[in-house]
Amino acid sequence: MVARRARLAGARRAAGFTQETLAAALGVDRTTVQRWESRTREPLPHVRPRLARLIGVSLTELDAMIQEGAVERRGFLAGAVFSAAASLGPSREWLVASLEEFAGPPAKVGSADVAALRQAFSVFQELDVMRGGGCARAHLGRYLEQVVAPLVEATAPHTPVGKELYSAVSEQHYLLGWMAFDDGDNGFTQAHLLRALRLAQAAGDVDLGAHVLAGLSDQATTSGHPQHGLRLARTGLAGQTRSSACVARLRALEARAAAAVGDEREARRSVELSQQEFANKGDEPEWARFIDTAYLAGEYAHVFRDLGLPEAKAFARESAAAAELQGRARRGALAAAALARAEITAGDVEAAAGAAGAALRLAVKVQSKRSVAAVRDLEVRLRPYQSTGAVREFVDGAAILGG
Repeated sequence: MVARRARLAGARRAAGFTQETLAAALGVDRTTVQRWESRTREPLPHVRPRLARLIGVSLTELDAMIQEGAVERRGFLAGAVFSAAASLGPSREWLVASLEEFAGPPAKVGSADVAALRQAFSVFQELDVMRGGGCARAHLGRYLEQVVAPLVEATAPHTPVGKELYSAVSEQHYLLGWMAFDDGDNGFTQAHLLRALRLAQAAGDVDLGAHVLAGLSDQATTSGHPQHGLRLARTGLAGQTRSSACVARLRALEARAAAAVGDEREARRSVELSQQEFANKGDEPEWARFIDTAYLAGEYAHVFRDLGLPEAKAFARESAAAAELQGRARRGALAAAALARAEITAGDVEAAAGAAGAALRLAVKVQSKRSVAAVRDLEVRLRPYQSTGAVREFVDGAAILGG
């Protein structure tokens, strides 16, 4: 906390502001600035662009000060490790917080601007789903910085258009964070997911907030913090989201976290609840479009893979088949990798090598470090069996992925 306070206060002083003068420039009181610097409150999303400009830092640097404490900017941008503590406070606040501070100019954004943002989101989400997180991540980042940030700065969240805008921008930040997750950049991922959570909170968008918490849960579990992933998934479920697809995903991620800690009973229960919820799916938001059979069956496959149970095979095959119909190479690669792991557990090396080969062929079609990591994991697991021709062929072929 001391390091965080020193960095933000130091930037303020370097820019020539006292707490009083900075508060006046932003239209807040001195206590609010004091709370930012003492880490008992964070600047709201619509305040951050002006705060960053006044103290002479970028939005990314400001987020680094707020979220990562003493981590230096270079390390933050390069992909600082996932911090379990960082998302505890925001996830709790999302459930209970009300908007207690407001500072910003009158809304200047219309419904046409929001519609344009949502259309852009659809395009970027399609690129992520079909081509991988590394495909358009840089383009979306520039779009957010150059086009979206000024709209947020000019718009108050308490207006009808403001609420729609903040929801739309939250979706964009979630997607940028998720692209970074697929691209192997955990620190950047967490910063943008937390920003997305704040924006959803400011917009009063419960469904979207739960969606962001699902992303944080997934990141926590896959980063080696399954207990934290379990808490985040359950926080999302406690929010009473109306999106059946989102609830199905949260239940699937609850199952993944339970499996990671070896709780088979809880994992099975969560899978069953996820399946039941998905069966009731109706009209869903655009951001929930990827939550389908290919996605959920893939998550269930990972649940049973981690538990070392044979059900992993059937779910992996179901996910792979659905992904193939849609042309989703990343999802197909992850499903094939899960199948290969299940075959290794079952002792069928030939079948494992066949599934690993399928994962490799799909991984090279997308810019997804998650897919590459899954193939590399299989390479390590199968290397002891290179006396088998199919395994040797896979290991040799994996060299195409590079370092």
